[in-house]
Amino acid sequence: MWKISRSFLTGRLCCFPKDPLGDVETWSESVDKVLGCKAGQIAFREFLKSQYSEENILFWLACEEYKKIKTAPEMISSANRIYSEFVQTEAPRQINIDCGTRENITKNISKPSLTSFDTAQKLIYSLMARDCYPRFLKSNIYQGLLRRSDSR
Repeated sequence: MWKISRSFLTGRLCCFPKDPLGDVETWSESVDKVLGCKAGQIAFREFLKSQYSEENILFWLACEEYKKIKTAPEMISSANRIYSEFVQTEAPRQINIDCGTRENITKNISKPSLTSFDTAQKLIYSLMARDCYPRFLKSNIYQGLLRRSDSR
C-alpha cells in the first residue's frame, strides 16, 4: 500500500512526471476527478483515514485492480484476499454493505468472476460520493492542497 508523504503535502514532488497538484482544482468537479488521479486518491485516502473510513477507498481501489486480472488462479487468489480483508463478517477492514450483498458475495466466492464485487463496489462508491466526498471538499486536507495549488 502507498502512504501520503510529508513531501506530497509540502510540495517537494520529486517522483512525479508532472506536478500532481496541478489537477487539485478539478477535484471539486466530481468524486471521479479525485479517484481518477493518483494524487487525488492519496489525498482522499488520507482524509478517509482521519474519518475512520479508509476501508472504503482501499476496497474501491482493490476492486479496480481486481477487474484487470487476466488469469483464473490470480483471480481466485485476489478474490479471496478482497473477501477476507473487506467483505466477510468481522474482516479487519470490513466495509459497510447490506447483508444481501455480503451474502451474495459469500455464496459465490468459491467461483469468483471479474464482476464478483461489482455490486459492493457500487455501494461503496455511492457512499463515498454522497457522504465522504462533500466532507473531503470542506476538509483541511483538500483546502490546504487547494491553497498550495493556487499559490503556484
